[in-house]
Amino acid sequence: MSLAKEVKQELIEKYGKDATNTGSIEAQIALLTERIKSLNAHFLEHKKDHSSRRGLLKLVSRRKHLITYLRKRDEEAYKKLIGELNIRK
Repeated sequence: MSLAKEVKQELIEKYGKDATNTGSIEAQIALLTERIKSLNAHFLEHKKDHSSRRGLLKLVSRRKHLITYLRKRDEEAYKKLIGELNIRK
């Protein structure tokens, strides 16, 4: 369940500060959030897909660690990103 190339590029441009900064924390969190949303939509239709559910839990865990790192490093960027992506925290 990967994202479309255009969606990835749009998220990277918006949160990565330019089109080539794919490694920024904000861009990584935004990409993970978009993948998590698409998997949630998948589970509405396929309730018994447990192998993909395990992958979802791994994505959520990775995003949680990145969010914690961002909060420790830059509190203002953390608050802004959480608000924009509509993440509970």
